[in-house]
Amino acid sequence: MQMTLEEAEAFVRGVFEANGVLAETARSVAHALVHAEAAGQYGHGLRRIPAYIGQARNGKVDGRARPMATRPRPAVLTIDAALGYAYPAFDLAVAELPAIAREQGIALGLVHRSHHAGVMALTVERFAEQGLAALMFANAPASMAAWGGRKRLFGTNPIAFAAPVAGDDPLVIDLALSTVAAGKIMAARQKGESIPEGWAFDAEGRPTTDPNEALKGVMAPSGGAKGAALALMVEVLAAGLTGSNFSHEASSFMEEKGAPPSVGQMLIVIDPAAGAASAAGRIAALAQEMMSEEDIRLPGRRGQNARRAAIERGLEIDDDLIATIRSLDQARSAVAGD
Repeated sequence: MQMTLEEAEAFVRGVFEANGVLAETARSVAHALVHAEAAGQYGHGLRRIPAYIGQARNGKVDGRARPMATRPRPAVLTIDAALGYAYPAFDLAVAELPAIAREQGIALGLVHRSHHAGVMALTVERFAEQGLAALMFANAPASMAAWGGRKRLFGTNPIAFAAPVAGDDPLVIDLALSTVAAGKIMAARQKGESIPEGWAFDAEGRPTTDPNEALKGVMAPSGGAKGAALALMVEVLAAGLTGSNFSHEASSFMEEKGAPPSVGQMLIVIDPAAGAASAAGRIAALAQEMMSEEDIRLPGRRGQNARRAAIERGLEIDDDLIATIRSLDQARSAVAGD
Protein backbone atom coordinates (compact mmCIF):
# COMPACT_ATOMS: atom_id res chain seq x y z
CA MET A 1 0.00 0.00 0.00
CA GLN A 2 1.18 3.52 -0.80
CA MET A 3 0.69 6.21 1.85
CA THR A 4 1.90 9.75 2.32
CA LEU A 5 3.81 10.34 5.54
CA GLU A 6 0.84 12.32 6.88
CA GLU A 7 -1.55 9.46 6.09
CA ALA A 8 0.80 6.92 7.67
CA GLU A 9 1.15 9.01 10.83
CA ALA A 10 -2.62 9.44 11.12
CA PHE A 11 -3.14 5.69 10.61
CA VAL A 12 -0.55 4.72 13.24
CA ARG A 13 -1.70 7.42 15.66
CA GLY A 14 -5.26 6.11 15.48
CA VAL A 15 -4.20 2.56 16.32
CA PHE A 16 -2.29 3.73 19.40
CA GLU A 17 -5.17 5.91 20.56
CA ALA A 18 -7.56 2.97 20.07
CA ASN A 19 -5.41 1.03 22.51
CA GLY A 20 -5.64 3.62 25.26
CA VAL A 21 -2.51 5.66 24.50
CA LEU A 22 -2.75 9.40 25.17
CA ALA A 23 -3.37 11.42 22.01
CA GLU A 24 -0.20 13.50 22.38
CA THR A 25 1.86 10.37 23.08
CA ALA A 26 0.32 8.55 20.11
CA ARG A 27 1.24 11.53 17.91
CA SER A 28 4.86 11.49 19.13
CA VAL A 29 5.26 7.73 18.72
CA ALA A 30 3.61 7.68 15.30
CA HIS A 31 5.87 10.47 14.03
CA ALA A 32 9.00 8.66 15.26
CA LEU A 33 8.04 5.28 13.80
CA VAL A 34 6.88 6.62 10.44
CA HIS A 35 10.00 8.76 10.00
CA ALA A 36 12.18 5.78 10.95
CA GLU A 37 10.40 3.83 8.20
CA ALA A 38 10.91 6.71 5.78
CA ALA A 39 14.63 6.77 6.58
CA GLY A 40 14.90 3.08 5.66
CA GLN A 41 15.35 1.97 9.28
CA TYR A 42 12.66 -0.67 9.05
CA GLY A 43 13.71 -2.53 12.20
CA HIS A 44 12.88 0.61 14.20
CA GLY A 45 9.85 1.56 12.15
CA LEU A 46 6.35 0.17 11.65
CA ARG A 47 7.35 -3.40 12.48
CA ARG A 48 7.75 -2.25 16.09
CA ILE A 49 4.04 -1.45 16.37
CA PRO A 50 2.74 -4.92 17.40
CA ALA A 51 5.26 -5.12 20.26
CA TYR A 52 4.65 -1.50 21.29
CA ILE A 53 0.88 -2.04 21.39
CA GLY A 54 1.19 -5.39 23.13
CA GLN A 55 3.33 -3.81 25.82
CA ALA A 56 0.77 -1.03 26.34
CA ARG A 57 -1.99 -3.61 26.70
CA ASN A 58 0.00 -5.59 29.25
CA GLY A 59 1.23 -2.60 31.27
CA LYS A 60 4.86 -3.09 30.32
CA VAL A 61 4.81 0.45 28.96
CA ASP A 62 2.43 3.12 30.27
CA GLY A 63 0.64 4.64 27.29
CA ARG A 64 -0.87 7.32 29.51
CA ALA A 65 2.41 8.46 31.09
CA ARG A 66 3.57 12.06 30.73
CA PRO A 67 7.31 12.82 30.99
CA MET A 68 8.35 15.27 33.69
CA ALA A 69 11.47 17.46 33.67
CA THR A 70 13.44 19.00 36.54
CA ARG A 71 16.58 21.16 36.42
CA PRO A 72 18.80 20.19 39.38
CA ARG A 73 21.82 22.16 38.08
CA PRO A 74 22.08 25.12 35.68
CA ALA A 75 23.23 22.97 32.74
CA VAL A 76 21.36 19.77 33.64
CA LEU A 77 17.85 18.66 32.73
CA THR A 78 16.58 15.42 34.26
CA ILE A 79 13.61 13.83 32.51
CA ASP A 80 11.48 11.08 34.00
CA ALA A 81 9.90 9.18 31.12
CA ALA A 82 7.56 7.67 33.74
CA LEU A 83 7.80 4.15 32.28
CA GLY A 84 6.13 5.39 29.09
CA TYR A 85 7.41 5.47 25.52
CA ALA A 86 10.71 7.30 25.09
CA TYR A 87 9.66 9.65 22.28
CA PRO A 88 7.62 12.12 24.38
CA ALA A 89 10.64 12.41 26.70
CA PHE A 90 12.84 13.18 23.68
CA ASP A 91 10.33 15.79 22.50
CA LEU A 92 10.63 17.43 25.91
CA ALA A 93 14.43 17.32 25.68
CA VAL A 94 14.35 18.93 22.23
CA ALA A 95 12.05 21.65 23.58
CA GLU A 96 14.12 22.46 26.68
CA LEU A 97 17.79 21.67 26.08
CA PRO A 98 18.58 24.20 23.30
CA ALA A 99 17.86 27.21 25.53
CA ILE A 100 20.01 25.72 28.29
CA ALA A 101 22.85 25.03 25.85
CA ARG A 102 22.77 28.60 24.55
CA GLU A 103 22.71 29.95 28.08
CA GLN A 104 25.41 27.68 29.53
CA GLY A 105 27.35 26.70 26.40
CA ILE A 106 26.48 23.05 27.06
CA ALA A 107 23.44 21.16 28.31
CA LEU A 108 23.15 17.67 29.76
CA GLY A 109 19.89 15.74 29.42
CA LEU A 110 19.41 12.67 31.62
CA VAL A 111 16.42 10.47 30.78
CA HIS A 112 15.42 7.66 33.11
CA ARG A 113 12.57 5.14 33.45
CA SER A 114 12.55 5.09 29.67
CA HIS A 115 11.88 2.75 26.76
CA HIS A 116 13.21 1.96 23.24
CA ALA A 117 15.12 4.97 21.85
CA GLY A 118 14.40 4.13 18.20
CA VAL A 119 16.42 5.86 15.48
CA MET A 120 18.49 8.27 17.55
CA ALA A 121 19.71 10.05 14.40
CA LEU A 122 16.23 11.55 14.17
CA THR A 123 16.58 12.99 17.68
CA VAL A 124 20.10 14.44 17.47
CA GLU A 125 19.37 15.85 14.01
CA ARG A 126 16.65 18.03 15.54
CA PHE A 127 19.30 19.82 17.61
CA ALA A 128 21.64 20.24 14.64
CA GLU A 129 18.81 21.82 12.68
CA GLN A 130 18.80 24.49 15.41
CA GLY A 131 22.52 25.10 14.98
CA LEU A 132 23.63 22.93 17.89
CA ALA A 133 25.87 19.86 18.15
CA ALA A 134 24.45 16.87 20.00
CA LEU A 135 25.61 13.52 21.33
CA MET A 136 23.22 10.81 22.50
CA PHE A 137 23.81 7.51 24.29
CA ALA A 138 21.26 4.80 25.10
CA ASN A 139 21.40 1.41 26.69
CA ALA A 140 19.14 -1.44 25.63
CA PRO A 141 18.18 -4.90 26.93
CA ALA A 142 21.20 -7.18 27.08
CA SER A 143 22.12 -8.88 23.82
CA MET A 144 25.95 -8.80 23.82
CA ALA A 145 28.50 -10.43 26.06
CA ALA A 146 31.56 -8.84 27.59
CA TRP A 147 34.57 -9.55 25.40
CA GLY A 148 35.47 -13.22 25.84
CA GLY A 149 32.19 -14.04 27.60
CA ARG A 150 28.96 -15.79 26.56
CA LYS A 151 26.49 -14.27 29.02
CA ARG A 152 24.28 -11.42 27.87
CA LEU A 153 25.47 -8.33 29.71
CA PHE A 154 25.39 -5.25 27.45
CA GLY A 155 22.80 -4.02 24.99
CA THR A 156 23.53 -2.90 21.46
CA ASN A 157 23.94 0.48 23.22
CA PRO A 158 23.78 2.92 20.31
CA ILE A 159 25.62 6.23 20.01
CA ALA A 160 24.39 9.11 17.85
CA PHE A 161 25.95 12.46 16.95
CA ALA A 162 24.84 15.42 14.86
CA ALA A 163 26.40 18.78 14.00
CA PRO A 164 25.33 21.71 11.83
CA VAL A 165 26.96 22.14 8.43
CA ALA A 166 26.77 25.65 6.97
CA GLY A 167 24.59 25.67 3.85
CA ASP A 168 23.86 21.94 3.96
CA ASP A 169 22.04 19.20 5.84
CA PRO A 170 23.47 18.34 9.27
CA LEU A 171 26.21 15.77 9.66
CA VAL A 172 24.59 12.80 11.42
CA ILE A 173 26.23 9.65 12.75
CA ASP A 174 24.15 6.86 14.33
CA LEU A 175 25.58 3.48 15.14
CA ALA A 176 24.92 0.50 17.34
CA LEU A 177 27.88 -1.07 19.10
CA SER A 178 26.89 -4.48 17.86
CA THR A 179 27.85 -5.38 14.31
CA VAL A 180 24.25 -4.52 13.37
CA ALA A 181 21.26 -3.14 15.25
CA ALA A 182 19.02 -5.76 16.88
CA GLY A 183 16.10 -4.37 14.89
CA LYS A 184 17.65 -5.72 11.68
CA ILE A 185 17.65 -9.25 13.09
CA MET A 186 14.06 -8.80 14.27
CA ALA A 187 13.07 -7.58 10.80
CA ALA A 188 14.78 -10.60 9.19
CA ARG A 189 12.86 -12.93 11.51
CA GLN A 190 9.56 -11.26 10.63
CA LYS A 191 10.33 -11.55 6.91
CA GLY A 192 11.51 -15.16 7.21
CA GLU A 193 14.97 -14.26 5.91
CA SER A 194 18.41 -15.41 6.99
CA ILE A 195 21.06 -13.01 8.31
CA PRO A 196 24.69 -12.67 7.19
CA GLU A 197 27.33 -14.59 9.10
CA GLY A 198 29.17 -12.36 11.56
CA TRP A 199 26.08 -10.62 12.90
CA ALA A 200 25.41 -12.92 15.85
CA PHE A 201 26.15 -16.13 17.72
CA ASP A 202 23.68 -18.78 18.89
CA ALA A 203 23.22 -19.80 22.53
CA GLU A 204 26.25 -22.10 22.26
CA GLY A 205 28.50 -19.33 21.00
CA ARG A 206 28.56 -20.53 17.39
CA PRO A 207 28.15 -18.15 14.43
CA THR A 208 24.61 -18.36 13.02
CA THR A 209 22.65 -17.11 10.02
CA ASP A 210 19.27 -18.03 11.60
CA PRO A 211 17.64 -14.91 13.12
CA ASN A 212 15.65 -17.08 15.56
CA GLU A 213 18.85 -18.65 16.90
CA ALA A 214 20.54 -15.24 16.91
CA LEU A 215 17.81 -13.81 19.14
CA LYS A 216 18.37 -16.71 21.57
CA GLY A 217 22.13 -16.13 21.61
CA VAL A 218 24.31 -13.01 21.64
CA MET A 219 25.07 -10.35 19.07
CA ALA A 220 28.60 -9.76 17.86
CA PRO A 221 30.20 -6.48 19.01
CA SER A 222 31.41 -4.13 16.31
CA GLY A 223 35.19 -4.10 16.29
CA GLY A 224 35.56 -6.96 18.74
CA ALA A 225 37.04 -5.96 22.10
CA LYS A 226 36.86 -2.25 21.22
CA GLY A 227 33.13 -2.43 20.56
CA ALA A 228 32.56 -4.30 23.81
CA ALA A 229 34.53 -1.62 25.71
CA LEU A 230 32.45 1.14 24.12
CA ALA A 231 29.27 -0.74 25.08
CA LEU A 232 30.47 -0.67 28.69
CA MET A 233 31.09 3.09 28.39
CA VAL A 234 27.55 3.67 27.12
CA GLU A 235 26.18 1.45 29.87
CA VAL A 236 27.75 3.75 32.45
CA LEU A 237 26.65 6.98 30.72
CA ALA A 238 23.10 5.98 29.80
CA ALA A 239 22.17 3.82 32.77
CA GLY A 240 24.70 4.33 35.56
CA LEU A 241 24.56 8.13 35.47
CA THR A 242 20.79 8.34 34.96
CA GLY A 243 19.79 5.82 37.65
CA SER A 244 18.25 3.48 35.08
CA ASN A 245 18.31 -0.29 34.72
CA PHE A 246 21.53 -1.72 33.35
CA SER A 247 21.06 -3.75 30.20
CA HIS A 248 21.19 -7.09 32.01
CA GLU A 249 18.43 -5.85 34.35
CA ALA A 250 16.13 -4.61 31.57
CA SER A 251 13.32 -6.65 30.04
CA SER A 252 13.06 -7.10 26.28
CA PHE A 253 11.82 -4.35 23.96
CA MET A 254 10.42 -7.08 21.71
CA GLU A 255 8.38 -9.16 24.17
CA GLU A 256 4.94 -7.99 25.22
CA LYS A 257 4.96 -9.14 28.83
CA GLY A 258 7.24 -8.52 31.78
CA ALA A 259 8.38 -5.59 33.87
CA PRO A 260 9.01 -2.21 32.18
CA PRO A 261 12.52 -2.05 30.64
CA SER A 262 13.22 1.23 32.52
CA VAL A 263 16.40 1.94 30.56
CA GLY A 264 18.12 5.31 30.20
CA GLN A 265 19.40 7.82 27.68
CA MET A 266 21.89 10.66 27.96
CA LEU A 267 22.01 13.72 25.69
CA ILE A 268 24.84 16.24 25.52
CA VAL A 269 23.94 19.38 23.56
CA ILE A 270 26.63 21.95 22.71
CA ASP A 271 26.32 25.49 21.40
CA PRO A 272 29.17 25.69 18.84
CA ALA A 273 29.30 29.48 19.29
CA ALA A 274 30.61 28.90 22.82
CA GLY A 275 33.88 27.74 21.25
CA ALA A 276 34.00 29.19 17.76
CA ALA A 277 31.45 31.33 15.94
CA SER A 278 32.68 29.86 12.66
CA ALA A 279 32.12 26.22 13.72
CA ALA A 280 29.38 25.40 11.19
CA GLY A 281 31.48 26.87 8.39
CA ARG A 282 34.54 24.94 9.48
CA ILE A 283 32.52 21.71 9.58
CA ALA A 284 31.28 22.51 6.07
CA ALA A 285 34.89 22.88 4.92
CA LEU A 286 35.74 19.48 6.38
CA ALA A 287 32.69 17.96 4.70
CA GLN A 288 33.75 19.40 1.34
CA GLU A 289 37.25 17.98 1.81
CA MET A 290 35.77 14.55 2.52
CA MET A 291 33.52 14.66 -0.54
CA SER A 292 36.36 15.77 -2.82
CA GLU A 293 37.21 12.08 -3.07
CA GLU A 294 35.14 9.99 -5.43
CA ASP A 295 32.48 7.72 -3.89
CA ILE A 296 32.64 9.39 -0.45
CA ARG A 297 29.29 10.16 1.14
CA LEU A 298 28.77 11.99 4.42
CA PRO A 299 27.24 9.95 7.26
CA GLY A 300 23.51 10.50 7.53
CA ARG A 301 22.93 11.40 3.89
CA ARG A 302 21.35 8.07 2.95
CA GLY A 303 18.63 8.42 5.59
CA GLN A 304 18.09 12.11 4.82
CA ASN A 305 17.70 11.39 1.11
CA ALA A 306 15.37 8.47 1.78
CA ARG A 307 13.14 10.67 3.95
CA ARG A 308 13.05 13.37 1.26
CA ALA A 309 12.02 10.77 -1.30
CA ALA A 310 9.32 9.47 1.05
CA ILE A 311 7.97 12.98 1.55
CA GLU A 312 7.71 13.38 -2.24
CA ARG A 313 6.48 9.91 -3.21
CA GLY A 314 5.07 8.45 -0.01
CA LEU A 315 5.80 5.14 1.71
CA GLU A 316 5.30 1.68 0.26
CA ILE A 317 4.15 -0.52 3.14
CA ASP A 318 3.71 -4.30 2.88
CA ASP A 319 0.05 -5.31 2.78
CA ASP A 320 0.64 -7.98 5.43
CA LEU A 321 2.12 -5.38 7.77
CA ILE A 322 -0.81 -3.03 7.17
CA ALA A 323 -3.22 -5.88 7.96
CA THR A 324 -1.33 -6.72 11.16
CA ILE A 325 -1.41 -3.09 12.32
CA ARG A 326 -5.11 -2.74 11.43
CA SER A 327 -5.93 -5.85 13.46
CA LEU A 328 -4.57 -4.11 16.56
CA ASP A 329 -7.38 -1.57 16.28
CA GLN A 330 -9.82 -4.32 17.25
CA ALA A 331 -8.72 -4.00 20.89
CA ARG A 332 -10.59 -0.67 21.22
CA SER A 333 -13.48 -2.06 23.23
CA ALA A 334 -11.31 -4.26 25.46
CA VAL A 335 -8.62 -1.70 26.23
CA ALA A 336 -10.23 1.72 25.89
CA GLY A 337 -13.55 0.67 27.38
CA ASP A 338 -15.65 1.72 24.39
